[in-house]
Amino acid sequence: MASEEESAVKEPLDLIRLSLDERIYVKLRSDRELRGKLHAYDQHLNMILGDVEEIVTTVEIDDETYEEIVRATRRTVPFLFVRGDGVILVSPPLRTA
Repeated sequence: MASEEESAVKEPLDLIRLSLDERIYVKLRSDRELRGKLHAYDQHLNMILGDVEEIVTTVEIDDETYEEIVRATRRTVPFLFVRGDGVILVSPPLRTA
């Protein structure tokens, strides 16, 4: 019966608790995205992620043609501390029934 209570979702942060030690997707302010393994978090959504892939999207406007040029810069980081005030969205891994 205790395992049913541990896997129950009663509050929004319970979804994040169930995602510990799994890969999650985090969208941040200023067009940054992270995918990594969730090691720890707190009520402010400060997080420690491991094996992180960071994607930074920038949009530039060509001076001559006025067309938008979209660039995505990727990097990998072994461990990353994410400050919660920059978090917009946290997506847990997909679960199949």
